[in-house]
Amino acid sequence: MRTRDVMTATVVAVNPDTPAREAAGLLAERGFTALPVIDDAGELVGVVGEAELLRDRLPQDPRWLVHGEPAATRQTPAETVAQVMRTQPVIVTPNTDLAEVADLMLEHGVRSVLVVHERHLAGVITRRDMLRSISRADWIIEAEIRHRLDLVGGARRWLVDVSGGKVSLVDKTGNESERHVAEVLARAVAGVTDVEFVGKPVVRTGK
Repeated sequence: MRTRDVMTATVVAVNPDTPAREAAGLLAERGFTALPVIDDAGELVGVVGEAELLRDRLPQDPRWLVHGEPAATRQTPAETVAQVMRTQPVIVTPNTDLAEVADLMLEHGVRSVLVVHERHLAGVITRRDMLRSISRADWIIEAEIRHRLDLVGGARRWLVDVSGGKVSLVDKTGNESERHVAEVLARAVAGVTDVEFVGKPVVRTGK
């Protein structure tokens, strides 16, 4: 599967001149962990997350001062997103393989990755998106594969069975070139973990 298969294309973004407090409010309201930052031309210029927006934002509890505790030294909180955003976010393209996306998330310790096409923001993909894709019900995966195989010889030509994300296909004609196309179509369906061709119909049980 590719990033485009599971990414969210409608993305909430901010501008470098957006007030930092406003950006923090968006994170809290929407439940996001980070926001892409785009300029007036729509090009991605950075990302701002929870950690950046919290830095120096919370004052020390004044009750500690009553007991003679020294006040912690803090910088003046940032006024705009431009002052705290990261200018080199982790990015992928719509064609990046999901396995590579998962590796990038683990390597950089991030929960979401921005999707960029020709320097413009195309979407965002999160850990939740990826978990959702691998936990789809088998019957939903099977229905989508059958729909796609209508493009290759019609649904009656193929017998399809899905168990635990693993797809078994029976081709009634044995055309190798069309088998390859069918395999590509099936592997592109979210939730598919493997595809195999079997020599005889699969006996269904419990469906």
